Amino acid sequence: MREKIEWCIEQHRKTNHFYDTYLPYEFHLRMVVHTCKQFIHIPERQWSELEIACWGHDLIEDTRVSYNDCKEVLGEYVADIIYAVSNEKGKNRKERANEKYYKGIAQTEGATFVKLCDRIANVQYSKMTGSKMFEMYKKENQSFIASLNFGKEYAPMVRYLVNLFVN
Repeated sequence: MREKIEWCIEQHRKTNHFYDTYLPYEFHLRMVVHTCKQFIHIPERQWSELEIACWGHDLIEDTRVSYNDCKEVLGEYVADIIYAVSNEKGKNRKERANEKYYKGIAQTEGATFVKLCDRIANVQYSKMTGSKMFEMYKKENQSFIASLNFGKEYAPMVRYLVNLFVN
């Protein structure tokens, strides 16, 4: 498992990818994995695969890695999740996270869990730093939740996310 985690981190390093312009991207990945571990009791799939998917969730979207690269190194289940949570092409957030995008997440086992982990980590960070992104996440939260079309098993994660917006 350690080799897979290191591979995910290295792909971001090789593209000089940062989080919030100055932090190594690994910082964000660690936040997503921390959230994963906080809620890992929810999904039924083996937690180690979901943890790897959290480490790799931005690979296709943000690095020079393809679905087939992910499948070869991380396995098909994890690669399918990473593919599902990778934004569509688009000129703005609405085009990149469109109906097709959310449908793909809903149809891929484990993808809703990973997407919620990612969003929680992003909201926590933006709240902690006072980033303007916090207000954007707050504004789109109701639509984001409705778009995920998740089952009641994710209610604890959604409650946690909603409570992040309470001052």
